[in-house]
Amino acid sequence: MTPLALPTADDAQEWVEGRTRDGLAAARELVEGLRSDPPADPLALLRQWDEVSRHLSNVAATASLLANVHPLEGVRTTCEQAELEVDRYVTELRQDRRLFEVFAAASADGLDPVAARLLTKTLDDFRRAGVDLDDEARTRLAQINERLTEVGQEFGRNIRDDVRTVRVPAARLDGLPQDWLDAHPADEDGLVTVTTDYPDSVPARMFVHDAAVRRDVTVAFLERGWPENEPLLHELFALREELARLVGYADWASYDADVKMIGTGPAIPEFIDRITDAAAEPMRRDLGLLLERYRRDVPDAGWIDSADASYYEELVRQERHDVDAQQVRTYFDFGRVRQGLLDVTARLFGISYVAVPDAQVWHEDVTAHDVVRDGARIGRIYLDLHPREGKYKHAAQFSLVDGLAGRQLAEGALVCNFSRGLMEHDHVVTLFHEFGHLVHHVLAGSGEWTRFSGVATEWDFVEAPSQMLEEWAWDADVLRTFALSPSGDPIPADLVARMRAADDFGKGYQARTQMFYAAMSYRFHTDRPSDLTAAMRELQARYSPFAYIDGTHMFASFGHLSGYSSAYYTYMWSLVIAKDLFSAFDPGDLFDAAVAGRYRDRVLAPGGSRDAADLVADFLGRPYTFDAYAAWLAR
Repeated sequence: MTPLALPTADDAQEWVEGRTRDGLAAARELVEGLRSDPPADPLALLRQWDEVSRHLSNVAATASLLANVHPLEGVRTTCEQAELEVDRYVTELRQDRRLFEVFAAASADGLDPVAARLLTKTLDDFRRAGVDLDDEARTRLAQINERLTEVGQEFGRNIRDDVRTVRVPAARLDGLPQDWLDAHPADEDGLVTVTTDYPDSVPARMFVHDAAVRRDVTVAFLERGWPENEPLLHELFALREELARLVGYADWASYDADVKMIGTGPAIPEFIDRITDAAAEPMRRDLGLLLERYRRDVPDAGWIDSADASYYEELVRQERHDVDAQQVRTYFDFGRVRQGLLDVTARLFGISYVAVPDAQVWHEDVTAHDVVRDGARIGRIYLDLHPREGKYKHAAQFSLVDGLAGRQLAEGALVCNFSRGLMEHDHVVTLFHEFGHLVHHVLAGSGEWTRFSGVATEWDFVEAPSQMLEEWAWDADVLRTFALSPSGDPIPADLVARMRAADDFGKGYQARTQMFYAAMSYRFHTDRPSDLTAAMRELQARYSPFAYIDGTHMFASFGHLSGYSSAYYTYMWSLVIAKDLFSAFDPGDLFDAAVAGRYRDRVLAPGGSRDAADLVADFLGRPYTFDAYAAWLAR
């Protein structure tokens, strides 16, 4: 099997158009065969249907990636149109009664458990698409699905393209690392431009001594996507509600939760409140320390907001734990971190990475690596790790090709926005986290079925393997293999220990902040407030430790309202599982081959072929519990 041959920049638009046209044509031909002369054998029926899924997935995955990373706007627009075409056709298929009747007549008798699972999931897809409704309702559902794709694309585009700037005299940037200042010379007016991209805004909010500059950068960051995205969100929530009710659910959250581990919509606020209660005492403890330090500079302050929180967190960590983030970042040169990540994950998962310098990529920043296991190539990964105009602004793994045994290699891309020089350790952790999704995609790319390939588990489990991989970015012995000072000395173990202690500071109020986001994603969908700003302020006051900043509209750039919809709780749900998964590893030997191999083969490699709860129980030897997370949060 050979990797996908990507196009040159000049050929990209024509290539996307051709790939879309050919992929859809192949799928339509197979579907026509299913309608006119379906295989009598259920397994043969499922294999033909899986070929349809493979063709559509190949078109959609390529389009999704290039729509978010390609430097040419025309190519991005063409890719967005390709996504629309695929979504439109998928809706058409799932509402096709003739097709539904073909699958409904198929018997699961004699099928292996994974094939039987695929048949069940396929029938569920038809029902959730409204296949049993009348013509008028199905037509409306098709219109809703198409418009949802359009609104989601516009919402994401507004966030991606809205890079705001703050221009300030260089003298007001005192406190920033020298390498940051060197990379941001003043212009002819004597002003330095700070953008809302992460490599600019995160250091500015953490290190700049001037509170007014920190506030200006924070406000600019929180205002991205507003006001354009507010009406889009209202439309998004209304369309999702209408869709859910048309197919028989109480609301969108119930529709969405029905295919997740949590099971029901009402279970979401119950989980949010459980975490809120568990985090209450740790939040009070840590917030008290933060306010104590803040009041030394702002006497009689009754609260603190996000414009000052990162800066004063750093001061607390320096003063109470002797951890200076600017000193820490000198150990994390981007090039060494990237190579360290590859070395660590190769050792952990029993694989290797082979650079492919002549691979065609979409931008000169992108690198390609083949993933090899037992001497055979099992996939290819692309690393696109620095910000640029027109590129996706956060950090995520994008699938490019779903791996299928004997049919096609697993390929994916890691898309991030890191500094080219020194990295904050938080960003190192983020890199490990996102790479966890990428390696999961590749390792789960040797199954039979497109539906279950890669990161195809329930969406409230999908973060757990990545959250667990973060632990390797906190281990002193692991870090010493790539975290070196400018003179080449490994990071001291005692510094890592202090970093861990410092990182524990704030986890209570960070959990509460996550519950604010989770409550917002849920309540915006179930309550559908007419005033999103007022609703956000009420939820922030209830859940978050940090005060609202007047005049800001953070929800407009909260991209998870599109992708995760009402289910942002999934990050914390996954973290509960991740802490339990990690309990199986020996902290003194994180590379134990037996444990790591069992984890790779029982949790990652199966992809979505089994329920996530069963994968976890198979690895742990018992069902997962809340205990490990509760103990971590309380300590």
